[in-house]
Amino acid sequence: MEFKTIDPTELKNNFFHDVNNDWMLITAGNENKFNTMTASWGGFGIMWNKNVSFAFIRDSRYTLEFIDNNEYYTLSFFGGNKKKELGFCGSHSGRDTDKIKETGLSPVFDDKAPYFGEAELVFVCKKLYKQQMNSDCVIAEGITDKFYADNDWHEMFIGEIVSVLVKE
Repeated sequence: MEFKTIDPTELKNNFFHDVNNDWMLITAGNENKFNTMTASWGGFGIMWNKNVSFAFIRDSRYTLEFIDNNEYYTLSFFGGNKKKELGFCGSHSGRDTDKIKETGLSPVFDDKAPYFGEAELVFVCKKLYKQQMNSDCVIAEGITDKFYADNDWHEMFIGEIVSVLVKE
C-alpha cells in the first residue's frame, strides 16, 4: 500500500485514544543511522499559527540524540495493529538492540525523516521549539514524585507538521 499526503484538517481521529491506547513511534535520523521509540504521551494543536505536534522524550532515551541532531522527526500510528512491536520498541533500547530486525517493521526513508511502511498515519514534523521540563515548573502536586522520582525528565518538542501521510 502506498501513502498519500493529506491536509491535517481532514483528519477525524480521536488522538486522545490514539496516543494513549494505540501509541505511536517517534523516529528520527536517516538511512545510515536512525532510532525509534514508542510514546504514549503527546499531542497536537495550533501554535504560532501552525499545525503542530507536541512530543515528550526522556533524557535517558537513545532517540533523544537523534531528535537533537536532526531537523525533522516522524510520528507513526498503526491503529492498534502493531501493539506487540510497539511494546518491544518501548521496552528495548536501540543502543544495544536492533529494533527493526526484532520487530520486522519496514523503515521508509524520505528526504526528511524515516517512518514505517506498516503505519496507517504518519506526521512528518519539523522542530520549532525544545524545552527541558523540570520540577521548578510543575504546579500540580504529586506529578514530580509520581513521574520523575528518578529525575529522568522529559524534553518537550514542538514540531511543525509539514506533511501528513495516510494509507491509500
